[in-house]
Amino acid sequence: MTDPTLMLSTGNAGKVREIRAILGDAGWRIVTPAEAGVALAPVAESGRSYSENAIAKAVAAARASGLPAIADDSGIEVDALDGQPGVTSARFGGPSMRDDLDRNALLLRRLEGVPAAKRTARFRAVVALAFPGDRVFTREGVIEGRIALAPQGANGFGYDPIFLLPDGRSTAEIGEEKDRISHRALALAALRPLLAELRAQA
Repeated sequence: MTDPTLMLSTGNAGKVREIRAILGDAGWRIVTPAEAGVALAPVAESGRSYSENAIAKAVAAARASGLPAIADDSGIEVDALDGQPGVTSARFGGPSMRDDLDRNALLLRRLEGVPAAKRTARFRAVVALAFPGDRVFTREGVIEGRIALAPQGANGFGYDPIFLLPDGRSTAEIGEEKDRISHRALALAALRPLLAELRAQA
C-alpha cells in the first residue's frame, strides 16, 4: 500500500523538521508546499483563537493542493501579562520586531522586576488536519513552565530560549527530547491515532 500524502501548510524549517520527526513513521508521506509544487497564498492569522488560525491555514492548503493538509498555530501565554502574547505571539510587538530575538527581548523587558515565582507561563499549540471538502480535525497540546530571566540555549526557535521547564532547562536546551515533550509534539502525538485510522480507511 502506497503511503497517502499529507501536505504541511508551512515552509518554516524548524516546524517542518519537528513535524517530520514526530509523524515520520505514521504511514503518511509528508511534503512541504514547495515539494508538492503548490504556491500557497499567505493566510492572515486574524482568528481569536489558535484553533481558528490553524483551521484557516489547513483548509487553505487543502483547497490549494487537493491534498489533506496539516497546519498549526501556537503561542506562549504569560500569567503576569494576563495570558499575553497568546494568539498574537508570532506578531508580538508589531512590525517593528524584526525576528525572534527582538520578540524575546521585548517579552523579557515586559517582565522586568517580576520574580521567578510569578513568571509562570505555558506554551499552547493547536494542530488542524483538513481534507478537501473542508472536513477538519483538531488536537491541542500544552506544556507548563516559566519565563527565564535571560535567554538560555542555542537550539530551537521562537520563544524556546526563554521558556523554562520545571527542571530549569529551556526548550532551546533539550535537543531531540523536544520532539516528545513540546506543546506541538503533544498536539501531533494526539493526532497520530486519527492519522492511523484515516490511513486504514484510504
